[in-house]
Amino acid sequence: MAKPKIAPEIKEQADAIVARFNAETLKNKPRTHFVTTYRGAFLYLGHQRGAKLWPVCRLKYTGDMEKWEFAIYKYSDERYDPEEWFFDGAGEVNGTIEGAMRAGLRAYPS
Repeated sequence: MAKPKIAPEIKEQADAIVARFNAETLKNKPRTHFVTTYRGAFLYLGHQRGAKLWPVCRLKYTGDMEKWEFAIYKYSDERYDPEEWFFDGAGEVNGTIEGAMRAGLRAYPS
């Protein structure tokens, strides 16, 4: 059985959302911006600082651009945890990519 994947057109939409967020929200933080990577049904968001990528969160595509499933990256366990909701910024998570990035900025300020 094939594993679900995010379609190329969804990746393009997601990358455009991230680029817009970087340009508008992080314009005064030139050393930090979000980058995307994809694996199967997951979109991974990380902070790019210089040559290093710092994991922030993982989103699972549900078929709706407004209802991504969220998991924060826990550095203490070095894993993504969809059950962890006790972190600064958890209230920003609303199912959108933008909400995930706002939560990530609060959880892991640059």
